[in-house]
Amino acid sequence: MPLRSTLLLLLLLSFGYSAKAQTPSFWLTDPKNGILFQKQAEPSPGLGIPDAQILLHPDSTFQSMDGFGFTLSQGSATHFLAMSDSARKAALQELFGDGEKDIRISYLRLSVAASDLNAFPFSYNDLKDPKGTDPTLSQFSLSYDTLDVLPILKQILAVNPKIKLMASPWSPPTWMKDNRDTRGGSLLPEFESSYAQYLVKYIQEMGKRGITIDALTIQNEPLHPGNNPSLLMLADQQARFIGQHLGPAFRQEGIQTKIVVYDHNADRPDYPITVLSDPKANPYIDGSAFHLYGGQIEALSEVHRAFPDKQLYFTEQWVGSPGNMEEDIAWHVKNLLIGAPRNWAKTVLEWNISSNPSLKPHTDRGGCHRCLGAITIDGDAVIRNPAYYIIAHASKSVDPGSYRIGSSLPEGLPNVAFLRADGKQVLIVHNDSKATKQFEIHSGNKHFKASLSAGATGTWLW
Repeated sequence: MPLRSTLLLLLLLSFGYSAKAQTPSFWLTDPKNGILFQKQAEPSPGLGIPDAQILLHPDSTFQSMDGFGFTLSQGSATHFLAMSDSARKAALQELFGDGEKDIRISYLRLSVAASDLNAFPFSYNDLKDPKGTDPTLSQFSLSYDTLDVLPILKQILAVNPKIKLMASPWSPPTWMKDNRDTRGGSLLPEFESSYAQYLVKYIQEMGKRGITIDALTIQNEPLHPGNNPSLLMLADQQARFIGQHLGPAFRQEGIQTKIVVYDHNADRPDYPITVLSDPKANPYIDGSAFHLYGGQIEALSEVHRAFPDKQLYFTEQWVGSPGNMEEDIAWHVKNLLIGAPRNWAKTVLEWNISSNPSLKPHTDRGGCHRCLGAITIDGDAVIRNPAYYIIAHASKSVDPGSYRIGSSLPEGLPNVAFLRADGKQVLIVHNDSKATKQFEIHSGNKHFKASLSAGATGTWLW
């Protein structure tokens, strides 16, 4: 071999670029250049000298991940049901399957009874008598869910039996509330025990149908009573409800479903801290859930520092119609896909999995009329929207049970890294600068060059 070639080979070996095993799988989203979560033949190493390094620390592990996904609302279930059998099967396979072209969604959030993406609000214990009550829940029924959510959920479980499910109520039955309305109002203290049993029944009835609810948040957006349905539940009541009613009811019935508090914006970390500080409630609580319509994602770490033994979940963020691929993907990847796990979140969930061209159904008096699903279902046609690509960058490669590991943060390259149970590593990087970034990725004795255009996102798996 000529001396020049020998020296070049030695140089490449010393930097870890030669072995075929060193080349990672690579998925790229570059909206400015029309590339949306496409697997590349190989990562681009760039043409110049790298101007940054991302150093991974596989021995520095943080939280384990439960998964990435969306909310399956009753409205979104009706969109799937409106498809032909073959089109629906193909769509569910792409979303939840494990094939080469599937994005492997691993976590779903459900609403307990109606959310605001229903045609109308309802509970599982509605009464014909507007002044009636039913504290023994004799009229409890999963009712409308049997028409849409349950049939679709069973088809999803057939594709991915291991998917984890979280449930969140938007409102108790109106007869339990001080305003007897689906919108706003507060849970009457005299019905807190009945409401605990209502949630117990929901979990038990779902279980009878082969559906395991892994986690339950106490109330979706407890400080936003303007939605329909909704409920105002202040922190002291949530603590009392858990400590005196729901927690003991779960224990008595042997329910293993995790209890998760708050489920609202990052601008009020004091709320979950208050609930977690209650000595009666705390032993029953698994952790706290967050949205990011207000506040900063770093607030999750504030709650972690106060209660490092409790878990954190990121459970909701919407994309407004008509969507903007470049802007939406950049903001959501930086703040949620990267920011939430770096601040201890075990899940990243977008709102919600599907919409139709008219963005219906939604309730009146506060239902979301601009919420764009991860996909738009138009007959049998499927249009992939920003949230689809955002979640795909993690769900495709980061298996449930993976651990977040340490990684350095060079300027303009926010990132997050994971170690899977099979020993493979995943790195998600977003170029937050206004110019192409060329950088090196180092993990132990493995390192390689990479390049991302301005605004682009990459996922590396090796």
